[in-house]
Amino acid sequence: MFEYSSIDRYHSWLKEEGSCVQAVEHFLARIGSNKHLNAFIEIYTSEALAAARVLDDKRSSGQPMGRLHGVVIGIKDVICYKDHKISASSKILPDFNSVYSATAVERLLAEEAIIIGNLNCDEFAMGSTNENSAYGPVLNAIDETRIPGGSSGGSAVAVQAGLCMVSLGSDTGGSVRQPADLCGIIGLKPTYGRISRYGLIAYASSFDSIGIFGTRIADVGLTLGVIAGADEFDSTVSSLPVEDYHLPQPGGRYRIAYPDSAINHESLDPEIRAAVNGTLDKLRADGHTVDAVPFDLIDHIVPAYYVLTTAEASSNLSRFDGIRYGYRIEGGVDDLTELYKRTRSGGFGTEVKRRIMLGTFVLSSGYYDAYFTRAQKVRKLLYNQIQLIFKDYDFIMLPTTPSTAFRLGEKMEDPIAMYLADIYTVTANLAGIPAISVPLFRHSNGLPFGLQVMANQFQELSLLTVSQDLLNSQQIQ
Repeated sequence: MFEYSSIDRYHSWLKEEGSCVQAVEHFLARIGSNKHLNAFIEIYTSEALAAARVLDDKRSSGQPMGRLHGVVIGIKDVICYKDHKISASSKILPDFNSVYSATAVERLLAEEAIIIGNLNCDEFAMGSTNENSAYGPVLNAIDETRIPGGSSGGSAVAVQAGLCMVSLGSDTGGSVRQPADLCGIIGLKPTYGRISRYGLIAYASSFDSIGIFGTRIADVGLTLGVIAGADEFDSTVSSLPVEDYHLPQPGGRYRIAYPDSAINHESLDPEIRAAVNGTLDKLRADGHTVDAVPFDLIDHIVPAYYVLTTAEASSNLSRFDGIRYGYRIEGGVDDLTELYKRTRSGGFGTEVKRRIMLGTFVLSSGYYDAYFTRAQKVRKLLYNQIQLIFKDYDFIMLPTTPSTAFRLGEKMEDPIAMYLADIYTVTANLAGIPAISVPLFRHSNGLPFGLQVMANQFQELSLLTVSQDLLNSQQIQ
């Protein structure tokens, strides 16, 4: 009977006795028995089985295996896959088939991964709960009365519930790390520009990153090594060499900073504070340098983030107008402007409309300098402050989220409270640095939560190394 634990063990099993077909059938059965979680929008059943048969024949003929040979992967419904539906979980893109594949998807397929389906998310990746989806909310598999986090909730639950081996999401302000934290798995947001954004439906172009969910650091690192690197289709992607992220070796002594204002912020659950402080104390006792550092921007980063991202969203989502593709209101329209207004009003959900209107407002005449320009200044100040910290320290550690998963519908009527849930994750996107949520803790309410670790730009290998050390340390206790 097939049982998944890691990509390395899976590959060993394939070489000895197993088949990709068995693996795919296992995950299809798991998906079928967990339909109520609503993680998948579409499942590529026949295609995945056909790909598995091809890989089994290739392996049996003695041909070498790709790095992701037979690895079953789900992709968030904002990542293009040629000739497959993509909707960004929105009514404004019904029955739209992508005409090309994202660079990340091309690289997965080139290393013989099997894509099993596309995954539910908050509409256009705007949300922290996965309740803002045209396909309905995703349920947390640990407690189905609670949210899985967002916007990549489907991607997180697919890994959490064992519906695929790893998955891809997108992270604009925490949309990989936050659901990973609430679902008790690993979620990595790489450096801005480490992975090509070509084929990722844009929310806020200077913030967006494709990220990775998994249950093993080695799995996440291997997937990162496959999809990272230069791309002629994305002018913002880095040309720096891609390191071997697969099996990070134990590190030495680390220099760790933690923002005291973040750990002691009034929004943080007391048990999460105690757990994070306990980990910091243990690291200090183990001989690592662990220091509190001043961080006076904590109450400014969420407003700055939402001003800047909604401004970019207002521009990016203007292309969804009912003219070239997607949803269009029919009948009773007298002119083009009215067609735009009625189509966009009917096609976009409430949260997307809220963010478009906010973004349009902050870019409007008379308000641009008061909001957008000042938010850009906060972003620059934050970047400078982060770089000063990294002159003396290797990592910044802090919580991923201020609370464990809350109940479905609990905060839908309070968008400000929802936005403040991003207080610990938006820093990495504003500064363009890599960050990871590592599943270390269990709350007295039975729900998981993690520790967030940030490193300087393009230090993903160090970030994965310290994350593995943290997990190893937890297992020893």
